[in-house]
Amino acid sequence: MEVLSYLIPISLILGAVGLIGFVYTVRSNQYEDPEGDARRILSDEWDDRPKP
Repeated sequence: MEVLSYLIPISLILGAVGLIGFVYTVRSNQYEDPEGDARRILSDEWDDRPKP
């Protein structure tokens, strides 16, 4: 039972770090256009391979 006194604060801290990371990504608009990204990855218009 002593181990719970260590595990509960550690889990709360890790949960808070995850929540802060998620809030940061939402505020920096990283989820702004997921549909456009899905279509852009399949497009050959901006291909990074060199032309022969």
